[in-house]
Amino acid sequence: MLLYEPPLKRNMRDYGITIPIPISRSSQIMAFLTEQGVRFPSYTLASAAEALAIAAPFISRADLERVHSPEYVAHLYDPAGLEQVILSTYELINDDGSYNRYEPETATKPLTDLFANQLEQINGTYLACRLALADDGHFCFYLGGGSHHARYDAGSGFCILNDIIIALRKLQVEEHVGLIWIIDVDAHKGDGSAELVRLSRERGETFSGKNPEIFTLSIHMAHGWPLDEASLAKAIPGHAPLVESDIDIPIASGEEPLYLPRLAEGLALIERRSAGRIPDLALVVDGVDPYRRDGLASSEPLALSLAQCVARDRFIHAFLKKRCIPSAWLMAGGYGKHAWEPTARFLASL
Repeated sequence: MLLYEPPLKRNMRDYGITIPIPISRSSQIMAFLTEQGVRFPSYTLASAAEALAIAAPFISRADLERVHSPEYVAHLYDPAGLEQVILSTYELINDDGSYNRYEPETATKPLTDLFANQLEQINGTYLACRLALADDGHFCFYLGGGSHHARYDAGSGFCILNDIIIALRKLQVEEHVGLIWIIDVDAHKGDGSAELVRLSRERGETFSGKNPEIFTLSIHMAHGWPLDEASLAKAIPGHAPLVESDIDIPIASGEEPLYLPRLAEGLALIERRSAGRIPDLALVVDGVDPYRRDGLASSEPLALSLAQCVARDRFIHAFLKKRCIPSAWLMAGGYGKHAWEPTARFLASL
């Protein structure tokens, strides 16, 4: 099934931000599926909540503080602090104080409204997981979410809050799930998720006996951001991006033919490390920024063809389906006018 929300309020240009995030991506995917005669049961966030008998609001400040630093969360609820967080997280301001990819004079909405959008994304990720758990087909694709760079005490890489870990920890606390796999195929390493899972383990929150309850797999560019020289030079030991995922699979430029075999090895390894336990849920961070026609310059070192992107997603889907593992998929990274293509083709292929 599909979880979908009209994207109009997420137009970055409304906030004066010139990052090439297309507002029509979800609509283009839905239009393509209609043209192809593909029919999925579809929900909006509101209709999904109603179907699951979940009363709004589903995500509370306590849910945020379960994952992120309470001090950081307090900044988000303070207008002045929130604006500074957004300027930093979206990389809108340079060291000399000048603006980067930001034209505030063109904005029609206050920058701080992005916080409400981020909360909505967390709602969507949580609902997608609940729908996957409730669905006989064990599959829900949310056309949103995937903020995997947000860290314990800071935003990063356009991610104010980590919707992935917030949603999954809420599900665990509510006893909907125990063991979870995160399969992150975004072009950029899921560094914030790795840090947050590591911290939760250190606090003793995500263990059952001696077994970890969340496993993280990230297949990503070997040398692109946040693993580029400039980012690594100022990185702090014990913090993202230096925290390892349980399984990290770096792909160097030119190694695209090895992508699928290495992904297969990674999935086999995460299964072995689960010691025979079948996860209650897999969450797939289905970034399309590895696509060679993607519009983000920082993801150019990894350039998969459209066929390779679809093969990647079909392989993961088949791997999970064969094992009857419910899976929630997040649309995640994708930029420019071609960003809709891999997701649309994958969904149509099902």
